[in-house]
Amino acid sequence: MKTILITGGAGFIGSHVVDLFVEKYPNYQIVNLDALTYAGNLENLKHVAEKSNYIFEKEDITNVDAINRLFAKYQFDGVIHLAAESHVDRSILDPLSFVKTNVLGTVNLLHAAKESWKSSFEGKRFYHISTDEVYGSLSCEGKFKETTSYDPRSPYSASKASSDHFVRAFYHTFHLPIVVSNCSNNYGARQFPEKLIPLAINNIKYNKPIPIYGKGANVRDWLYVKDHASAIDLIFHQGSDGETYNIGGNNEWTNIDLIRLLCEIMDKKLGRSAGTSARLITFITDRAGHDLRYAIDSSKLQQELGWKPSLQFAEGLEKTVEWYLDNEVWMTNITTGAYQQYYEKLYKLN
Repeated sequence: MKTILITGGAGFIGSHVVDLFVEKYPNYQIVNLDALTYAGNLENLKHVAEKSNYIFEKEDITNVDAINRLFAKYQFDGVIHLAAESHVDRSILDPLSFVKTNVLGTVNLLHAAKESWKSSFEGKRFYHISTDEVYGSLSCEGKFKETTSYDPRSPYSASKASSDHFVRAFYHTFHLPIVVSNCSNNYGARQFPEKLIPLAINNIKYNKPIPIYGKGANVRDWLYVKDHASAIDLIFHQGSDGETYNIGGNNEWTNIDLIRLLCEIMDKKLGRSAGTSARLITFITDRAGHDLRYAIDSSKLQQELGWKPSLQFAEGLEKTVEWYLDNEVWMTNITTGAYQQYYEKLYKLN
């Protein structure tokens, strides 16, 4: 029996990782630690809530005493650290909260793991999930490799870059057994609708403007969230200590081309005439420090551990649309209250 701490397990990516580990490893005790801030939603985990090998703990990773108590209580064998403030727009509005959670919270976890495991690191692992945004911005050529120099451009990516450096520092200084992965943009079910794809799906459904920064020329590499979860599983169990693995979908799209494809899918699903949803596209002032292009080279992960994406983007996007249309209550619960006020302030669409 291993006891694994998954931080941020009520969020978008985290809930898919919790799902996978609870179902796939019945001999593991999975402890989900989440502060349940705006993006944490226990509805994401209602289907595993009663499983005997699943425990939820509502705590904040910035609370040192709480983290130390949890390590003492459960004697974790491994940590899969996903908890983070992750939205670039929010980081521009409030950089300090990103420093607090992403940097100080990560260091709290690292220190607690080091102290808990100091008698022996045998069989232990601290897995830190990061982002491709720490590498900065690409031109039209090339892809991010694990050896690419860091060049963060937003408070969000700077905070994640800092946390990455602390994780590696604990490996080199204290020999803490760590692995790091940097992933491209995720999409799929349960994503909080401040992000591009669920935001656009919801707006199209209710005939509201689809806000697109600049001219929509920014390029992102899109990764299906279940493929990301499978990669995390593989890296956690088979990755080498001290190594970094890039996880990408090999799936680059400009924002405007992605939204046009999404509009076509939505028109078909909603029974609307072709071109109806595309008329909702609304170009708005570009975001400060908006990186032009991200692209991940995941060949190391594929060659060393045998991972590869399972879906083509059009198929994954259609599955994603179907999930949001089939889960109207989930979306309604998310898009009421404080989120609506934030959305209106950010995109100034009133």
